[in-house]
Amino acid sequence: MQALPTLHRMPTTTLSSLLLSPTASANVAVIDVRDSDHAGGHIRSSIHVPSSTLDHRLPELVRTLRSKEKVVFHCALSQQRGPGAALRYMRERERMLGGAEAEKVKVDEKVAEEGLSGQDVKSAVGAKGEVEKVDGTQAEEQEGKHQQEVWVLDGGFVKWQERYGTDDRLTEDYAPDIWNDY
Repeated sequence: MQALPTLHRMPTTTLSSLLLSPTASANVAVIDVRDSDHAGGHIRSSIHVPSSTLDHRLPELVRTLRSKEKVVFHCALSQQRGPGAALRYMRERERMLGGAEAEKVKVDEKVAEEGLSGQDVKSAVGAKGEVEKVDGTQAEEQEGKHQQEVWVLDGGFVKWQERYGTDDRLTEDYAPDIWNDY
């Protein structure tokens, strides 16, 4: 039986800094797994995947978030739904991408990134249509193994809204009256 992966907690201050950084924000995805408690505001640019729909959306998430360096899950308090979703995502990612997080670059991605064509593509493509060598080096070595970091937002949206609820750069559709008694 496989050991449970370790979940890391990201402070709200760290996530806000990442989201406000033009370069870092492109490499971060925030997944909001709240259900009906999603009303009242959400983190700007977050993807709402209600926990009740998570299981059938996991393969899609793994594919669409594949290139992200950090994926941050949260619910209201990040005590149950958020951490549970993060663990399920990590397991699905492992199942789909393999044990070593095999992230060999596909030919079409490599062609787009480096403008390979003709003989360059033929020399770079392996038997399975994956880029194996570019300039005589293994693609994994050249690209670096992509180890995606999966996080849980410490304190969830409740803690987030206490600090950033009224900050329009970070929070959308904020309704403070909903959170007064939370």
